[in-house]
Amino acid sequence: MFVNAQGRLFSTRALLLVGAALAAAPALAQTAAAPSGGLDEIVVTAERRSENLQKVPVAIIALGTEKLGQLQVSSFNDYAKFLPSLSFDTAGPGSANVYFRGVASGGDGNHSGPLPSVGIYLDEQPITTIGGALDLHVYDIARVEALAGPQGTLYGASSQAGTIRIITNKPELGKTSGAVNLTLNKVSKGGVGGTGEAYVNLPVSDNAALRVVGWYDHRAGYIDNVPGSRTYPISGITINNAGVAKNNYNDVDVVGGRAALRVEAGDWTFTPTIMGQSQISHGIFGQDPNIGDLAVTHFNPERFSDKWAQAALTIEGKISDFDVVYSGSYLERKQESASDYSDYTLYYDYLSTYIKNDAGKNIDPTQRILGNDKFSKMSQELRISSPTDKRFRVIAGAFYQRQTHDIQQDYAITGLGTKPIFDGEGSLTNSVSVGGHPGTFWLTKQYRIDRDYALFGQAAFDITDNLTLTGGGRLYKFDNSLIGFFGFGKDNFAGSSGENICFGAPVIANTPCTNLGVLGSDGTIHPKQSKGNGFIHKLNLAWQATPDILVYGTWSRGFRPGGINRRGTLAPYDADYLTNYEIGFKGSFADRRVRFNAAIFQEEWKGVQLAFLGANSLTEIQNAGNARIRGIEGDLTVAPLDGLTLTASGTYTDAHLTTNYCRISNSPDCSVPGPTGKANFIKAPIGQALPVTPDFKGSFVGRYEFDISGYDAHVQAAVSYVGARWAALVTTDRDGFGQLPAYTTADFTFGGVKGNTSAELFLNNAFDSRGNLTRYSQCGSCSAIAVYQVVTQPRTFGIRFGQRF
Repeated sequence: MFVNAQGRLFSTRALLLVGAALAAAPALAQTAAAPSGGLDEIVVTAERRSENLQKVPVAIIALGTEKLGQLQVSSFNDYAKFLPSLSFDTAGPGSANVYFRGVASGGDGNHSGPLPSVGIYLDEQPITTIGGALDLHVYDIARVEALAGPQGTLYGASSQAGTIRIITNKPELGKTSGAVNLTLNKVSKGGVGGTGEAYVNLPVSDNAALRVVGWYDHRAGYIDNVPGSRTYPISGITINNAGVAKNNYNDVDVVGGRAALRVEAGDWTFTPTIMGQSQISHGIFGQDPNIGDLAVTHFNPERFSDKWAQAALTIEGKISDFDVVYSGSYLERKQESASDYSDYTLYYDYLSTYIKNDAGKNIDPTQRILGNDKFSKMSQELRISSPTDKRFRVIAGAFYQRQTHDIQQDYAITGLGTKPIFDGEGSLTNSVSVGGHPGTFWLTKQYRIDRDYALFGQAAFDITDNLTLTGGGRLYKFDNSLIGFFGFGKDNFAGSSGENICFGAPVIANTPCTNLGVLGSDGTIHPKQSKGNGFIHKLNLAWQATPDILVYGTWSRGFRPGGINRRGTLAPYDADYLTNYEIGFKGSFADRRVRFNAAIFQEEWKGVQLAFLGANSLTEIQNAGNARIRGIEGDLTVAPLDGLTLTASGTYTDAHLTTNYCRISNSPDCSVPGPTGKANFIKAPIGQALPVTPDFKGSFVGRYEFDISGYDAHVQAAVSYVGARWAALVTTDRDGFGQLPAYTTADFTFGGVKGNTSAELFLNNAFDSRGNLTRYSQCGSCSAIAVYQVVTQPRTFGIRFGQRF
């Protein structure tokens, strides 16, 4: 009823976009102050100042504390549904790759791939890592701000296409308060879950306060690992999963907390904060339709642990009339994983003749991946702002960050040979295992450093009382390096790979030798490097036509640093750039009972960075030509009656390549062969739609609040629609994965509040939609074995209690 409703797509667009404009049009001349029952003002800090959202000439969606609670937001997936310009793919908790306005090639998130194109901030500190967005549990959050389009002048390299800002509630001086929330839920065809959350705000002295927050969330599993067996054709070995078969095996446990101290000393405020979270998930979150609904058959234990901690300090104050802000942070993130890799083993079964034990006997070749990845991020920013009441206003600052990525991936086989053996002809062979890693058939062990430096500034000048010109720029420099080892042991089918192509002794710990780096003329080994610098800009003209109507135009540019390919025969990949042209409108009407914001945009994406799996499933990155994205986005909020609020938002996006993507990028029609005669061909043609982003995404929320016998009651319906889209850019990958169909989810709540006590019943995904969030396979060619569909959580019913004090 609600899935693949192509016939309803036009009507949905009409409701969310065209209908929004019609609803607003009759009230264009009404500019009176909002009476009782009007919509509340939304304050944001998108421009690094506290401002009314309706006065900021930037495309922003903001979800405040109250709205986050009403929408039952506790994770990234929850709030992503209500941000129409945002799209994402994910293989499970802690692995989301985030995109804005269709700026997606589908290859982000790999440890050896490009940096993200969307910056994510926790308060003033960037928390974007190459391992995907932090899946922060959302509780006691002041608001989530989504800024669409390049934000690079104020937010840096990873804000090429947009920025997400998660703003926490700060300690309040002179106030003792707190709250406790408890939730219990049951997933259809799955298990039972529950959440406990609490915070307390305590005055420490007249000028200091402490806020402590904690949470525990158990998410029920709903994917079954059903019993099954697999026979490898060449060896005839048969395996089964009797030891790991289990129902509802993709459960998740999340525990975390935050402590913040706020100290005021005259004009200065100091806010040190520590925050951390541990998230442990089991199984996988993709179903294999060949096995059944919400089912897979895997043969190895699967587990993913994502733990992180951040210490941050924000100092705010004044020097004369100027506001000064310093923000510094240090983030550590550790991910440990165990994944089944038996699909790869089956597809490459011809390699099983190399899979031997120490006695030279062929053994069960089933592989699993054991990951141990460590990330760190240190950032420092200092900025100064002139008074906001002046005709000419300036923000200027300096920024530095250093990210490290210590990556280890062992592709392991139980019983794999660890020492030289005699072959059938009496000759001594090399070890099958990678040196120093018994049982490891392939090892990736590398150390990556990404450094960013920037000077930035933005100035606004009021040409007249209602016309403002804003210009900004960012001078940037990046310096990225990579060193380590990747590949097979000495006895391998590929011959010139792994240990056989090493050119020096180990440089980083736990490697047999070094084959990723640069050998200097003096015999020393240095990391491979990619460096660059440049300038990006922003120019904005805003016209405050009336106190309630704002019209603006923006020309801005964003960038993403280039980087390094591991394979020695491949050149580094270049930075890619995004140029944005945008016209926007913001208006409040009907005594501010109606709020309508919209923007139309065109973005030119040059040198698209694309990561893909090359030979031996080794990640390669190319600049895959150019693309163009055109679209329109809008959001409408109406309060037609006291207690009734209706909100609709949507984005239409047309994103496609404007050049052919060639195997060898040296000719527009992909006809020129490589330097060694390597064949060239079109991997994705001109006009091919970019992946991940649907042509339309929208949501609708209706909420009615009323009184029942002294209780403040409410009913709410929230509907989210995501259109059809592709999981990959390359044509052959699309043939393997197929197109992801459109889907709709609907959530309903009913509850009430009396005094400081609240209770609520909820029904999420009420019609049990199997919306595909993404599709993937275990290796580049493994779609021939299985394509996994990561789906929306099935229908979930629950109850929530809250107590404030």
